[in-house]
Amino acid sequence: MIELTPAQRRELRAKAHHLNPVVTIAGNGLTPSVLAEVERSLQVHELIKVRVQGAERDVRESLMQDLCGALDAAAVQHIGNILVVWRQRREEEKSATENTASRPAKAATAKSAAAFAAAARRAALAKASAESRRSPARTPSARVRGSGRGR
Repeated sequence: MIELTPAQRRELRAKAHHLNPVVTIAGNGLTPSVLAEVERSLQVHELIKVRVQGAERDVRESLMQDLCGALDAAAVQHIGNILVVWRQRREEEKSATENTASRPAKAATAKSAAAFAAAARRAALAKASAESRRSPARTPSARVRGSGRGR
């Protein structure tokens, strides 16, 4: 288990404040599949929140110790039913991600937030352009208001 200085712990708690829990530990406890998911999440994010459901405080404390011991991670914070865990990315995964990052990705197949946002902007612009080409008489709001004739 990694030990953190108080300054490191304070900085990590501040970074974790806005995060949502990515893993939930429920009635079955710390199963191998839960450990694998926490491992994967730590490798991707380094700093994660884990929600523990249906456990007393002492059980949550032991889960935090078991989790950090099994994954060689640092216990940042335990507040309520949320555990905050940190571990630096492992080197073998860093080299694999650096190899894929060095290759240029096609814009159409990139699965990043930037590519998704760009596609959403293009779709919104296309929709706005199509709506602006319509004549004002054919818009639904013009039909609802009527021509001013009384009944």
